[in-house]
Amino acid sequence: MGQKNALAKADSYLSMSGFSYSGLVKQLEFEQFSTEDAAYAADSCGADWNEQAARKAQEYLDISSFSRDSLITQLEFDGFSTEQAEYAVSAVGY
Repeated sequence: MGQKNALAKADSYLSMSGFSYSGLVKQLEFEQFSTEDAAYAADSCGADWNEQAARKAQEYLDISSFSRDSLITQLEFDGFSTEQAEYAVSAVGY
């Protein structure tokens, strides 16, 4: 039951905003799901983490201005890998 509910919550979060794998796990843990259930949900949600990074990058650009390097740094802070962050900034036009 915990895995099913964690997956449903993960899908809900991913429909609202871009998340990194680790960011999604942390958010689910904040919602009181166990680490195991949160990891299961992140593993099973079918997210394309590159696309999630691009989505998050666009969300940031919609609310503020960033240099290319500062946007990469922000995405890395959010838990995206350097490769995912670089994909994202290219996807949004940098």
